[in-house]
Amino acid sequence: MSAALLWGAVYSNACTSIIVSGKVTPDGRPYIFKNRDTHDQNNLAIQLQGSRYRFIAIVAAKDSLYKSVWSGHNEVGFAIANTAAYNLNGKHVPGKPRPQGDENDGSLMRKALETCRTLADFEHLLDSIKAQGPIPSNSNFAVLDAEGGVAYYETGNKGYVKFDANDPLVAPYGFIVRTNHGMSGERSMDQGIERYMAMSDYATRASYANDLGFENIIRKVTRYLKHGLTHIDLNDLQPQDDSQPVYYPFRDFIPRNLTASAQLIQGVKKGEEPLRTTAWTIVGCPLTTVAIPLWITANGKLPDVVTHQQPGQQAKLVEFGLELKRQLFPIERGNGQDYINLARLINHSGTGILQKIEPIETEIIRRAKGISQSDKPDNEISEFYRWVEKYIKEQYSLLLQI
Repeated sequence: MSAALLWGAVYSNACTSIIVSGKVTPDGRPYIFKNRDTHDQNNLAIQLQGSRYRFIAIVAAKDSLYKSVWSGHNEVGFAIANTAAYNLNGKHVPGKPRPQGDENDGSLMRKALETCRTLADFEHLLDSIKAQGPIPSNSNFAVLDAEGGVAYYETGNKGYVKFDANDPLVAPYGFIVRTNHGMSGERSMDQGIERYMAMSDYATRASYANDLGFENIIRKVTRYLKHGLTHIDLNDLQPQDDSQPVYYPFRDFIPRNLTASAQLIQGVKKGEEPLRTTAWTIVGCPLTTVAIPLWITANGKLPDVVTHQQPGQQAKLVEFGLELKRQLFPIERGNGQDYINLARLINHSGTGILQKIEPIETEIIRRAKGISQSDKPDNEISEFYRWVEKYIKEQYSLLLQI
């Protein structure tokens, strides 16, 4: 295997992630979660036939050949996501080659989805790349499989370190959080600390309450408005209504101006059919778009609102979400992207964008739960997809007229 064939040139910025063992979830199913932050806001979901396995993944719309994927799962229940770590390769020493970074992760993850069944397979993939030279990465890889395995691999040029969420010595509460640093790296270079603090605080409290189910992560964490460092909670600052703009600084929350998608991949319990793996997927800004469950099917079709009909085309839900997002971040000059119009997001009158999309998502999840508990024949999934396409278009058309 040539390392040159593995690596693309798409750059990923900053993300927030958690992995959770099935030992501590209400239904016994493990999951991995990623909030993706990137300057490229045009993302979508695809299902492809890989060299060995079919897979569903988040990709950039401009990547028409789908060379890089940024989270996803395959038909045998293997799933993967990443966060850039930035500190695993140490500081650059002048006069020496610059360490390789995370810009190649997307093509590595595609290769993993095409060929890996288990965590051991992924470790073999990393070992095979390392045998050819430095691993061109600087990232945390969240990985799960259909045997109940779920772990992070802090991966840098010199190799990788595994952090197993099923190991009580590593994850005493059954979860592990990562943002933009690795625990095995140069700690003075840590990034994403504020989001790490927010995610850790949320997960710890949820763990104490036996409330680490998937739904609160994909619904609440993606829209978590409490700052990890300052502890300012924007929910406590809601304006009375949205009649006048009310701006607040909006930096280093888990959702950010740069958040382009989110995905929670819920695995299966050991012995369950791997095709029951569910990708709860938000294409677009989580503050303005909703989660839709995706499953791998024989016909390869996904709801048209999360994908495209032609390469390079924008997914309809992304289009809707970006139009609403412009109302949240209307200031385009200076550092305007760092200030959110809180009155349009949430307010005491209940007319905020987030308050309007939450009921839409509630109905989608309600309908989906019946499918996720069944054997999910393709015709049942197709019927659900047709319903969700129509429902999203109707609901967002009404929302955009308000």
